[in-house]
Amino acid sequence: MFIQTEMTPNPATLKFLPGRTVLEEGTREFLTSDDAEGISPLAARLFEVDGVTAVFLGSDFVSVTKDRGDWESLKPPVLGVIMEHFLSGQPVLSDERLVAEDEDFDDADKEVVTTIKELIETRVRPAVANDGGDITFKGFRDGVVYLKMQGACSGCPSATATLRHGIENLLKHFVPEVQEVQPV
Repeated sequence: MFIQTEMTPNPATLKFLPGRTVLEEGTREFLTSDDAEGISPLAARLFEVDGVTAVFLGSDFVSVTKDRGDWESLKPPVLGVIMEHFLSGQPVLSDERLVAEDEDFDDADKEVVTTIKELIETRVRPAVANDGGDITFKGFRDGVVYLKMQGACSGCPSATATLRHGIENLLKHFVPEVQEVQPV
């Protein structure tokens, strides 16, 4: 098994591509070992590697965030855990159900929200996934779109620029009701 790695815009996060499906649908983010326990055997094992602080699972990648040290010393044990996991045949998630998160918007804005979500799904999420992360719609109130950044995007130095200059401009162009984009 050959696992490729890619740098992300976030220097603390590295993207691992095992060459096979990681999640059939959706994404999952684990910010602590307790979050992963009993839910993802892969994420739980990755948290056993000293220095790992977050694990993000995408459709065909695993993003790992570190708190200290360099990738040169951390990368081999992370690669080992990912390889052993996939060769073992264990599931990535013990419980395949995705937890639906609440969205906050007024029913009167349903048409606007549908357009915003479609733009995020078709134009934003694929680009963000290339960088080892994800972005999800959380709400729309008084012209402000609330988005949650995950994986490599969470804590990335360029996340604010991505939100302000990329996503906000895109949404304002196609949805005149959008005045601003804020992270949650």
